[in-house]
Amino acid sequence: MEMGKEIRRLRNDRGLTQEALAAALNVTAQTVSKWECGNSVPDVQLLPEIAVYFGVTIDQLFAMTPDEQLDRIENRIYSRGMFDEAEERQIAQQLSAIGENPKYAGKAELMMTKLYNSQAEQYRLLATAHGKEAVEKTAGDPDAVSELANAWGSYISDWNVRNHHALIQWFSDFCRRNPGNRSALMWLLDNLIDDHRLAEAEKWLERLAQIDHTFRTPMYRYMIALAAGETDEAQRLLEQLEAMEDQEWCWAVTLGDLYTLRQDYDRAIAWYRRGQEMQPSPKFTDSAASIAHICEIRGDKAGAVKAYREVLRLQREEWGIVSGEMCQEVERAIQRLQ
Repeated sequence: MEMGKEIRRLRNDRGLTQEALAAALNVTAQTVSKWECGNSVPDVQLLPEIAVYFGVTIDQLFAMTPDEQLDRIENRIYSRGMFDEAEERQIAQQLSAIGENPKYAGKAELMMTKLYNSQAEQYRLLATAHGKEAVEKTAGDPDAVSELANAWGSYISDWNVRNHHALIQWFSDFCRRNPGNRSALMWLLDNLIDDHRLAEAEKWLERLAQIDHTFRTPMYRYMIALAAGETDEAQRLLEQLEAMEDQEWCWAVTLGDLYTLRQDYDRAIAWYRRGQEMQPSPKFTDSAASIAHICEIRGDKAGAVKAYREVLRLQREEWGIVSGEMCQEVERAIQRLQ
């Protein structure tokens, strides 16, 4: 990253002399010349002013490649909590600029989605905290209770609110145009089953079976049978799923999820642990977090604390994450339980 060359490029693109830039920044022309020749760099406190003057971000000023900028943005999103309005706008503008390059348009839109999903999650946590206070201070006012439940992602019995028809329609259209996209097919199946549109789910499952020969097809057959109330068939399919060999690590984690839903927590924990053992580095924290949640449900505070500490260990040793919101969230859970 050669900042001096980038300053010179930005200055020349705008038809400015070194003297004109120096005057705008309240420095000497000799100082600008030293920057551009690589003999010195701008004072760190001057960087925001230079970036604003040229209408670029500080990352761009450092002449980062688009990939470097995207990595930096993603690290910022996952290493801290909520961005204020100015920070959010700045990141969005930077992503829009990156996305002007057709090669990076998709990646920029993906990072924009991650940004707003992260912001939405932070607002949800904020709404939950205020909702708890509202319920307590209004002696359980029904409106306050309803708002807290919504903020906390509660189950909603009203079909017109909880159904996924718009999402299903969008993914159905996408899958017709992209029949080989396994990820989209799986999201479509998840929501069809959740809405109990099982006949449609069976048709889409046949499409998945054509492109996927892993544990996922029998998993969805099990889920459809269970949703249809076919308990004997569901049990047969679950046993078939367990007996599969040479599967990837998420097969074991999926079995952990399925046994958790059956409230067979001992088997669930065993499968989660097996999944973590099978997983190559860097290992995700999902299995350990799931075990922590099961322990909390059971009232096993010591077991939950142990599992949350395993989450912190994985964050530190597998991902190099030692600070930021991801760590703080787990640390708060440990403090709550001790």
